[in-house]
Amino acid sequence: MEYSIRQLTIEDYDAVYELWNSTEQSRRALNPVDDSREGIERYLKRNPNTCFAAAADGQIIGVILTGHDGRRAIVHHMCVHPDHRRRGIAAKLVSVAEEALKKEGIQKVFGLVFKDNDPANAFWEEQGYSLRTNLNYRNKSLNRDIPAGE
Repeated sequence: MEYSIRQLTIEDYDAVYELWNSTEQSRRALNPVDDSREGIERYLKRNPNTCFAAAADGQIIGVILTGHDGRRAIVHHMCVHPDHRRRGIAAKLVSVAEEALKKEGIQKVFGLVFKDNDPANAFWEEQGYSLRTNLNYRNKSLNRDIPAGE
């Protein structure tokens, strides 16, 4: 199957949100504020060159949201529709996002993966992302509508 990679725009929001909801692992990473249309629009305005969609036959089948603070980058969301996995789409999205980050002068990128998501952890390991065991990830919600997490 042929697909193309292109920059993500806010016009893609409905299709992307539907994609995120196509799998339990992606659904559990969403929050009602940051992943709302307004939240994603704010994110894309701040990171217009580092977020991408994979599309085939007019449908978004994969997406990666990466952004940075000028120093370090983070992969906030990466998802490929379950019907299109194991075809290299996720690896291509990661590669394109990493190249975009390099063009913006970013030298290091990290991402968060649920510990119990074995396929995703294996994928990121294959992409060269090492597991940091010497850090604790700490989280504080400044908005009561956003769960603090486990």
